[in-house]
Amino acid sequence: MKNKYTVLAFLLAGMLSAQGKSEVITPNENLIAENILPIPKSLNQALKKYSESRNAGLAGVHPNGKEIIAVTRFASTNQLHRISVPMGARKQITFFDEPVSNASYEPVKGEYLIYTKDTGGNEFGQLYKLDLKTLQSRLLTDGGRSQNGGVTWKKDGSGFYFSSTKRNGGDRDMYYMNPLKPEDTQLVLEVKGGGWGISDLSDDGKKLLISEYVSANDSYLYIYDLETKKLEPITDRKEKGVVQVHADFGKNNDEIFYLTDRDNEFTRLAVLNIKTKKIEYLTSAIPWNVEDYEVSKDHSRLAFVTNESGINKMYIMDTATGKYTQVSQIPTGLIGGVSFSNDGKSLYFSSSAANSGADVYRMDMASRNIERWTESEQGEMQPADMAVPKLIEWNSFDKMKITGFYYPAASKFTGKRPVIISIHGGPEGQSMASSIGSSNYFTNEMGIAMIYPNVRGSSGFGKTFIAADNWDLRMNSVKDIGALLDWIAKQPELDKDRIMIMGGSYGGFMTLATAYEYADKIRCSVDIVGISDFNTFLKNTEEYRRDLRRVEYGDERIPKMAEFFTKIAPLNNIDKIKKPMFIIQGTNDPRVPVTEAVQMRDKLKAQGKTVWYLEAKNEGHGFRKKENVDFQRLATIRFMQEFLLK
Repeated sequence: MKNKYTVLAFLLAGMLSAQGKSEVITPNENLIAENILPIPKSLNQALKKYSESRNAGLAGVHPNGKEIIAVTRFASTNQLHRISVPMGARKQITFFDEPVSNASYEPVKGEYLIYTKDTGGNEFGQLYKLDLKTLQSRLLTDGGRSQNGGVTWKKDGSGFYFSSTKRNGGDRDMYYMNPLKPEDTQLVLEVKGGGWGISDLSDDGKKLLISEYVSANDSYLYIYDLETKKLEPITDRKEKGVVQVHADFGKNNDEIFYLTDRDNEFTRLAVLNIKTKKIEYLTSAIPWNVEDYEVSKDHSRLAFVTNESGINKMYIMDTATGKYTQVSQIPTGLIGGVSFSNDGKSLYFSSSAANSGADVYRMDMASRNIERWTESEQGEMQPADMAVPKLIEWNSFDKMKITGFYYPAASKFTGKRPVIISIHGGPEGQSMASSIGSSNYFTNEMGIAMIYPNVRGSSGFGKTFIAADNWDLRMNSVKDIGALLDWIAKQPELDKDRIMIMGGSYGGFMTLATAYEYADKIRCSVDIVGISDFNTFLKNTEEYRRDLRRVEYGDERIPKMAEFFTKIAPLNNIDKIKKPMFIIQGTNDPRVPVTEAVQMRDKLKAQGKTVWYLEAKNEGHGFRKKENVDFQRLATIRFMQEFLLK
C-alpha cells in the first residue's frame, strides 16, 4: 500500500511540473498563503462533484402562514430567499458579499424583514430593515463594533426589543426600537456581562423574560417589568450547576415553559409557576437532552426536538394534557428551525440526513402529512457517494466511555485505510450524525476514513460529562484522543501509521495539543482558528465573551491557572511537535484572534518545523465565502496528498 501512495505522489509531482504555473490554482487577493505547494487545476475539476452542494434552512414564516424565508447559497455566500409555494422558485431577496443567515418578519402584515449582517466575519452583527416590495435595506443600528440581535417583536408589530453591546462593547444590554424610527431607540435594561439575552415578551407587552448565560452548566432566568422597571429573578442566582434556558410564557404570565437540567443529567422541558416556584417536568421519560422547542401562538400545542446520541427526533405535545408523540415520518438525521404558523395549522422545520443536504419542510398539524418545500442541489453527488456514519465507542484512560461517529472509506478501496480525526469546537459542541458534504471526497475518492469524536466536555451526554474537562482537567480531553488512537490501532481496516488530526476553534487547540502529546502516533495536523495559548487567547478575545470563556477554560488572572495554561500551551511545546502542520485563520476572528495563529506559525518556522499557513483577510471565525472555502479545501487536500498519503 505504501508503494501505491508513493506512485500517486510521483505522478502528481510530474503532472505539476509538466503543467507549469498556468495550470495551477492561485489564491485570490484576500488570501495570504505561505508554503502551500502548487495546486493543479485538475484537482479542482475532480473536486467539483463534491464542492457544489448547498443546503436550505428556515429563517422565518410569514404572518399569513403560507410563505417562508429560507437561507441558501447560489453564489458566494448564504442569502435570504422568499418561497411562496412548496417546491416553488426561490426568489433571492438579499445580494451581499457578506452572508445573511437570519430574518424576522414584521409580525402583522409581513411587509418587511429585520435581518442581521456583519462585515468580514467580525461578528459585529448589525440590524437592517428590508422592505419586501422594493428590496431596499436600511441600517438600523450603529454600524460599529457592537453586536446586535435577539429580535423580539411586540404583538402589534409596532416595534421590537433586542440586545446589544453598543454601550461599552462588553455588556449585553436590552433596547427597544421602532424600526420606522430607529433614531429613537431606547435603552430598556442595563446589565453586567456578555451572556444576557431576551427569551420572550408577554402577549400584553408588559413583561420580558430575560436569560443570563454564565456557562454550559450555569444559566438563570429573570422577569423584567417594563412598567415598573424592575428586574426580578425567577431562578436562584446563588444556585450553581443548573441549566435554565429558552423560556417562553405559557397561557398566562404566571407560568413559563423552559429547558432545565435541574435534578437530572439531561435538559428536560418543564413548566414553572413563577409565583409558587412549582416545577412540572414534561419529558422525564426521554433520557436525552431536549434541545429546542416551539409553542404555538394559542399555546395549545408544542413541538420539541431531542438530541438522542447525535440524532434529532421531533415530538408534538398537547400542552393541556402534557402528552406527546414522536413525528416518525422524518428521516433519521438532524432537525432545526422549528416554527409554527400564526394560525397553528402548519409547522415548518428543516431536516437533513447523512446522505442528503438540509431542506425545509412543512407539516400539516391536522393530518400530520409532511410536504417538502425546498430541494437543495447536491452538485453531482449521489446518495451512494456519501458516507453514512456509524456510532463507535471506546474507553479512555480512566475507563470513561467516549463515543464518536465513524465514516468509512468507500468499499472500492482495499487494505488498511488512512484516517482523519476531526474534532469539534465549542468546547461544548457535539459531532452529530450529519452529512459531511464535500468531505465525501476524502472517503469516496481518496479512500480515507473519517472519525468525529465527542470527547469529554462535549454536549449531549449529560451535565457531568460536559463539565469533565473544565479548568485543570483540560488535558483529559486530549487523553480521550490518545485512547482513540489506540482504538484505531486495533481496527483491522484502519492504518494506525497514517492518521491526520484536524479541528477548528477549541478543536484547533485539541489538534495542536494532540500534535505535541502524540507526535509519534500521527502523520500531520490541520489547525483551523485554534487556540495556541489560553493565556494570550483570554487576553485578546473580545470583551463581551472573555468572562464567559473563563468559566469554562479557567481564569488566567489566577497565578496557578496561568501557570497551568503556560504548561499545556501548544505554543510552549513546539519542540515536541514532529509532524507537518497546516494552520488556517481568519484575520477578523473576534473569538480566537489571528494572533493565536501567527504566534504558532512564527515559532514553528523559527524551529525549522514544516508549517503551511493560510489566512483570509475578509473572514473571521472560519471561512464562509465560497471562493475562500474552495481554496481552503483544495489546499487541505494538497496537504493530505503530501503528508498523509505520500
